[in-house]
Amino acid sequence: MSANASAAELLATVERSPQAVAVHDRAAWVDLFAPDGRVEDPVGSRPHIGRQAIERFYDTFIGPNHIVFHVDHDVVRGATVFRDLVLDTTMSTGVTLRVPMHLRYDLTRVGGEWKIARLYAHWELPVMVGQLLAAGGRGLAAATKLAPQLLGNQGIGGAVGFSRGFIRVGAAGKRAATGLLEAAGRGDVAGVRAVLSPRAVVEWPAGSDVGHAEFVKRVRGLEVGKTIAAGRFVTVSVRTPAERGIAELEVDGRRVVALRGFVAED
Repeated sequence: MSANASAAELLATVERSPQAVAVHDRAAWVDLFAPDGRVEDPVGSRPHIGRQAIERFYDTFIGPNHIVFHVDHDVVRGATVFRDLVLDTTMSTGVTLRVPMHLRYDLTRVGGEWKIARLYAHWELPVMVGQLLAAGGRGLAAATKLAPQLLGNQGIGGAVGFSRGFIRVGAAGKRAATGLLEAAGRGDVAGVRAVLSPRAVVEWPAGSDVGHAEFVKRVRGLEVGKTIAAGRFVTVSVRTPAERGIAELEVDGRRVVALRGFVAED
């Protein structure tokens, strides 16, 4: 199978997710996942692992709502698709939340078909809550309806696990991540090293280990775009003179411990 054919198959598998969501086809959406599939939505919250858990996730967060995917860009690296998008979610009370997002799909072969092994949804839970509060009465009504759905489908443990999405590297993590990328973009190797931890993993593109100087050489002229902090990760929409995609940075305190570029020629 050619690399292009593989990429096309992976993208087709990923695209079936918003298609199933649009028509509220629960079975079709859940069937996209491997038997031991994992959903972490948002990243940092307790994951949903296995078919039954993923079904409960659907019943809580997808089924009751009308969701529209506005996709800006997709990148395929190996068996991973990273999607840059905005998600519009209209809840039953009529309030619509517009959430900037990066979705990472790690895929695997199961019985000759591509399935989603892991879905990582990078988005900021505090931003969504802020939009609900700003929506006034309709937002309050939506939150009031979501609470029993969350408890009914996920239980107390699941509700607490979801709330872990509030624990993020936050503004400090964003500053570390964007500072590193901006230093690399202007050719500042010392500035990059100042933010990286001593044993940091640097892969650019993802799957290809590179030294600090080589990394800076590859991304000279890099521009930073949409930036999201979820869990211990910061994801950043990036563009260089030759490539476009998403940088995924794992942050510990004010240091970056891993950097992977999911990029392709623009």
